[in-house]
Amino acid sequence: MASRSGTRADDARETDKRASRPGSRREAHRRERMQELEDAALKLFLERGLDGVTIDDITQAAGVAKGTFYRYFEDKAALVDALLEPVRRELLAGLETCGHALADARNVEAMFDAYRAMAAVIASALLQYPGVVRLYLQECRGPAVGARTKVAELARLVARHAVDITEKAHTHGLLRPIRPAVSGLAVVGAVERLLLAVLSEEDIGNPLELPDALTTLVLDGLRLPPEARRGRRKLDGGPKRP
Repeated sequence: MASRSGTRADDARETDKRASRPGSRREAHRRERMQELEDAALKLFLERGLDGVTIDDITQAAGVAKGTFYRYFEDKAALVDALLEPVRRELLAGLETCGHALADARNVEAMFDAYRAMAAVIASALLQYPGVVRLYLQECRGPAVGARTKVAELARLVARHAVDITEKAHTHGLLRPIRPAVSGLAVVGAVERLLLAVLSEEDIGNPLELPDALTTLVLDGLRLPPEARRGRRKLDGGPKRP
């Protein structure tokens, strides 16, 4: 049975939703207050990690009452989900676009263009939402419990799309016969480490040059040599059969 405080919080959220109209002063106030909570939470999450921050910590940092938090978010996981939403939207759109392009790719140039476009999307998300991307990178390898569940869900989606687009590239014989589940996840790991280096201000050169550099590095290692493409049989990643 729901607690009385939980019922009051639910009622408050419903009242707030009904009273908020797009473009109204109340809606503007609602968005402002949500942004204050998200900004305060993100700063604390980056400093202490998701497990080291409570809702009390967030409301104190934002300068609001605890009850105010529950007008906008059901719990800490819902707040994390709201933080991740714009990055999730951009990343998944970029991965899906790359997958469609690779499904039609018939040559190495088209494959490079598809991966390069995906790298540009990742770079765009990094520039627009550096704090959220860093939070994702810090937390995506932790246990999928509590507020980290939303981060883990996004990590699984990214991994699944990475393997899927690698399978599409294999369809036309453009990549070496390495299992997509291996090469796709290896690429994800390399990209995530590189992004973390950028956000940690490691000396790796001009960040704007990274998309092309990473695309070239990855695909030069994975693409099938020209002389091996002719007469290539469909392989499953295991040893060649006589």
